[in-house]
Amino acid sequence: MAALSDHLLVVAILGYALAMLAYAAEYAFGNRGAVARVAVRQRELVAVGAGSAAPPAEGRALPRAGADAAAGGRDGQVALWAGWAGVGLNLAGWLAHVSCLVTRGFAAHRVPWGNMYEFVLAATLVGATAWLVVLVRRPSVRPLGLFVTLALVILLGVDGMRLYTNAGPLMPALNSYWLKIHVTAAITASGILLVGFVAAALTLVRTGYDAGKTRFPYSLGDRLPATDGLERLTFRLHAFAFPIWTFAIICGAIWAEAAWGRYWGWDPKETWAFIAWVIYAGYLHARATPSVKRTIATWIAVLGWAAMMVNLFGVNLVISGLHSYAGVK
Repeated sequence: MAALSDHLLVVAILGYALAMLAYAAEYAFGNRGAVARVAVRQRELVAVGAGSAAPPAEGRALPRAGADAAAGGRDGQVALWAGWAGVGLNLAGWLAHVSCLVTRGFAAHRVPWGNMYEFVLAATLVGATAWLVVLVRRPSVRPLGLFVTLALVILLGVDGMRLYTNAGPLMPALNSYWLKIHVTAAITASGILLVGFVAAALTLVRTGYDAGKTRFPYSLGDRLPATDGLERLTFRLHAFAFPIWTFAIICGAIWAEAAWGRYWGWDPKETWAFIAWVIYAGYLHARATPSVKRTIATWIAVLGWAAMMVNLFGVNLVISGLHSYAGVK
């Protein structure tokens, strides 16, 4: 089972990498904003059909919607097929990812998130799942698939090459039912925040492009969805993940009291988890404050993800503390 899990990790990375290439083809050949316009046209057709019985208006809308779907001739057809191929490959990579984590659990005879390798494996699976849910609910944001799959490939590649740990029983310090509660909540929040970070970063790219900036990376904003939609998606993902991250920190404090006799000791892991929590709380507060520009609030969200990465990689691999067992054995 352990060997099968390792092979499935390679398959998952390959699936996400191929999906990334397909999304990149759609991004390169697609007519700018075509996916978004198709969604808008579909809503317009529904409104026309519901509010008016005039055939000429409906007749004029249908050819335009068809033209948008085609996205401008041969290149548009290539982009359309590439987009669907990207979604299919994305799903195939996700299925391999699920199978990888499940077989890892069978191999270790426990929940498969007892070390840093498994934590990243599970968190990226949550991120991939969150992305597919967003894609189903909002097909117009499909151009984000290029960047989500890029993040998944990078994280899983680093996980397999640098963080890999042989399957085995839990360390005695982790053999607690709180592992299933605290770590599961942290994994869930981290995975959703991964997609939130991608949405936040691309919101800033699109905002800069709309402001007339043409240098990289703002030039990528040419084919991204509209700024308002990206910004709302960023907020909703963070608003959903923040209570889960809060719950994870609270459960961690309760577990610390049971294991070490104190709720909070400013261990490096605890400190950076709290720093990330404060930054994300600051983002939500800034987002709800009319006097704060949305761009500034979005930058705070990006800073929050940077703190999460320090908490994950910096604390586990560089700084020693009571949570050092979470690193590579």
